[in-house]
Amino acid sequence: MRNKDFNLLLLCMGCFTLAATTAGFLLGGVAVGCLMLGVCLVFLLVLVLSHLYRYRQMRQLSGYLRRIRDGEYTLDIRDNAEGEMSILKNEVHNLTVVLSRQAEQLGKDRLYLADALSDISHQLKTPLTSMLVMTDLLNGELPAEKRAEFTQTIRNQLERIEWLVTALLKLSKLDAGTIPFKQEKVSLKEVVRRAAEPLLIPIELRGQTLQISGEDTAAFVGDLQWTAEAVVNVLKNCSEHTPQGGSISVTYEDNPLYAAIVISDSGEGIHREDLPYIFNRFYKGKNAGSDSVGIGLAMSRSILLRQNGDITVRSTPGQGSEFTIKIMKCVV
Repeated sequence: MRNKDFNLLLLCMGCFTLAATTAGFLLGGVAVGCLMLGVCLVFLLVLVLSHLYRYRQMRQLSGYLRRIRDGEYTLDIRDNAEGEMSILKNEVHNLTVVLSRQAEQLGKDRLYLADALSDISHQLKTPLTSMLVMTDLLNGELPAEKRAEFTQTIRNQLERIEWLVTALLKLSKLDAGTIPFKQEKVSLKEVVRRAAEPLLIPIELRGQTLQISGEDTAAFVGDLQWTAEAVVNVLKNCSEHTPQGGSISVTYEDNPLYAAIVISDSGEGIHREDLPYIFNRFYKGKNAGSDSVGIGLAMSRSILLRQNGDITVRSTPGQGSEFTIKIMKCVV
């Protein structure tokens, strides 16, 4: 009786019953009046029972929503019958499924964030500890040669920390989607040229050879600068895992579906058990160097995914690796 709509309905039906019964008595006599009264009372009873049944369903639905609010997503109130309440129940169930998936993803994100913070802390703790020890030694009496050696080591560690922080900031911006990627025609030849340029001297110092070939007209629609950064991380990885005198090959081409860059090396290769994880952040394979952080390839994949692309790898230990970058074609 606290339901105002229900009370209003009773009032209206009471007035209608009174009016119909009065009209029946006045126009048709006692028999018609009693008949009108009986019909109105039956109709009123059916209406009240229908309203109470719907009210009971609403209470059940309200209880269901409270349980969802408390985090219970396993309930199922789908109703295959026809009617407005059935449609409402199905929509609520669909919403519950979406909330369940979001809650599950949120839990995964929290675990990932905790793992990422742990990895970052570990990556920063090692060089910081090393620098603290060498700083204490520099305060003592050391030969000039040792002092210069420690100073250079500290500088190298600072440069490593600077690179790590910069890479992490880029990754966080990529994850947040705050980096605006350009949508313009990009030449694959120019992408490879920009990616290879900063690595030419290190490759030469290692006695490695770099072979580049491809179609001059090959192109795609995307961001030149970010794509070049994705490619340079792959080239750097290949160079670091290729021995003195080894070779690195870069080929590029396009077709109506996608643009492709294939980077292969004659290095030590990747172990089979490492292949599914080398694009994961902070993952270090069995052949990873002591200075490896495990960010470069993960960043490359993130950049390519933001541009409707992807990267895959094939490798055999002792026979080198082959990375294939594909960026799907799209119209400006």
